[in-house]
Amino acid sequence: MQSNQQFIGAGARELRAFLSGQDPVAIARGLIGMELTTRTDGGLTSGFITETEAYWAPQDRASHAFGGRRTARTEPFFAGAGTSYVYLCYGIHELFNVITGPAEVPHAVLIRAVEPNLGLEEMLRRRHMENLKPQLSRGPGVVSKALGITRIHNALDLLDPASPVQLSFGRAPVMAEDIVATPRIGIDGAGAEWASRPWRFYHRGNRFVSKLNAFR
Repeated sequence: MQSNQQFIGAGARELRAFLSGQDPVAIARGLIGMELTTRTDGGLTSGFITETEAYWAPQDRASHAFGGRRTARTEPFFAGAGTSYVYLCYGIHELFNVITGPAEVPHAVLIRAVEPNLGLEEMLRRRHMENLKPQLSRGPGVVSKALGITRIHNALDLLDPASPVQLSFGRAPVMAEDIVATPRIGIDGAGAEWASRPWRFYHRGNRFVSKLNAFR
């Protein structure tokens, strides 16, 4: 089982190499504990990733790039590892993904939850909340709202130090035994074979995780 422990103290080059791996499931697990940072008009905000889901295209029927589908919408899937993919879900929520795998291999990891770190006051303002609660940033739609991510942040290089959205190694390793695997959420339409795969990961014991008790 892989965690981000082996990468602590490493830099962008090592992170790029990790994201370029052929297995998005291992990468989704390894992203737990890494930091997602945004720099927008509202200032600097960040959170540590606590929940992810892997999408393994072109085979994965739950992926937007299933069957190698290549459109203006899915073009970021075919970019290099570390590219952002932000899309509108149900006409309401803007969901943030990290593209993995070598260029032209359409793998991705959905970021489902983060633990707030920097810029808490701004995150609360964006979410119209007065006090810190787990609802601030647990769930893929509210992750984007709390961090100020929108579709204008689609197709960015998340490892570019000039990017307004950046991915980096976190404050401390998350041990493999503290990462839980479950089936992904909300993809029943992809069929039982794909809906049952344990490709959702979360940080055990962390409050900032969606649907903690959905699977036992």
